[in-house]
Amino acid sequence: MTGTGPKETPAWLPRRALVLGLARSGHAAALALARRGVSVVAADRSADVDASRLSAAGVEVRVGSVEESLLEGVELVVKSPGVPAESPLAAAARARALPIWSEVELGYRLLRGNQFVGVTGTNGKTTTTELLGAIFRAAGRDVAVAGNVGRSLTDVAESSGPETAVVCELSSFQLEDIHELAADVAVLLNLELDHLDRHGTFDAYRDAKLRIFERARVGVVPHGFPMGNRYQSITVVEFEASDVLPAEPLIRGAHNRENAAAATAAARAAGVGEAAIAEALRTFPGVPHRLEPVGERDGVRYVNDSKATNVAAARRALAAYADEPVHLILGGSPKGEDFGPLAAAIGPNVRSVHFIGAEAGRLAAVIDGDDDGTLERAVEHAAALASPGDVVLLSPACASFDQFDNFEQRGDVFRRLVRA
Repeated sequence: MTGTGPKETPAWLPRRALVLGLARSGHAAALALARRGVSVVAADRSADVDASRLSAAGVEVRVGSVEESLLEGVELVVKSPGVPAESPLAAAARARALPIWSEVELGYRLLRGNQFVGVTGTNGKTTTTELLGAIFRAAGRDVAVAGNVGRSLTDVAESSGPETAVVCELSSFQLEDIHELAADVAVLLNLELDHLDRHGTFDAYRDAKLRIFERARVGVVPHGFPMGNRYQSITVVEFEASDVLPAEPLIRGAHNRENAAAATAAARAAGVGEAAIAEALRTFPGVPHRLEPVGERDGVRYVNDSKATNVAAARRALAAYADEPVHLILGGSPKGEDFGPLAAAIGPNVRSVHFIGAEAGRLAAVIDGDDDGTLERAVEHAAALASPGDVVLLSPACASFDQFDNFEQRGDVFRRLVRA
């Protein structure tokens, strides 16, 4: 299937829908609905959205000023993950008792009985999701990887046949508004403080994550994780970093061995054999922006861990390089985290620390280092201090939105600076 022609209209689809937020997933949702004859209005507060494809498909596009009047006649709201639940239109929709779906809820409903593996957690989601994709491919299975990073689930549903296995990375933002999404295998990697700027409390964040187990057949969880009575109906499989695996993973770090253990448990639950799992573990190189080596100059190695957008992720990166001299780049936009645990994780092997972005002041209050302001100056400064055999590590422990569009752009800029 190509996803370009007219689509059947399931009985559950509305006559008119509002798609709120027009990044990658919002575009996919609006186009999928329009192809099925739904009257779609698509809205985004940013006036810079390129909506040419939507307009060409007959979608009514509203950008810039977004008014509550857009809800008139709407029977369903599909909310992009970047749109907070308390945003004015989302709040108004709830006040009107309109159903609100996340984009992954729509994408799941458009699948056609595909085997579905969902992966969530605070850290390691993308690595584990992509590793599972590699495992399925090693087994000769047709597989599509979707979700929080990469292709939207709706896009995958539009272009995949029923024989395609789907491995989907699911963030807390996406899981907030699911209703029927049911994973054959649901994976929770870990739960640590994150996104308090969005969820407000750790309990709210945890509750959003745990929604992945609603209607799941098998739940894959860290050893000893308290599932409670709420999920007694699912089969629980535990994993830990010390598990015996069919092969040792190529990717570096104790946290990545834990990711490999989770992927192995999930693949076994999905019916994949040991030989395919072993082949993927031995050959999977990791993913961009996660402890990604991006160059070596004058004997100094440069590692891009831009996806480390919280303290827990940065601590894992430090542990992975605990035996090597490190020059660490930290900082970015705030997420409401306490940097005390990060300060405690900085060992004597860290030769210099360089702060960038809006959180530089708060970081400097608990960690000795230099406020370099920008990534370019931080790379220059760290390179000047580094000796052959040292590592310059970008592992920011912060979001990127003060100076970059996203963590990918931040990592790409770091890579270019190293290679320039």
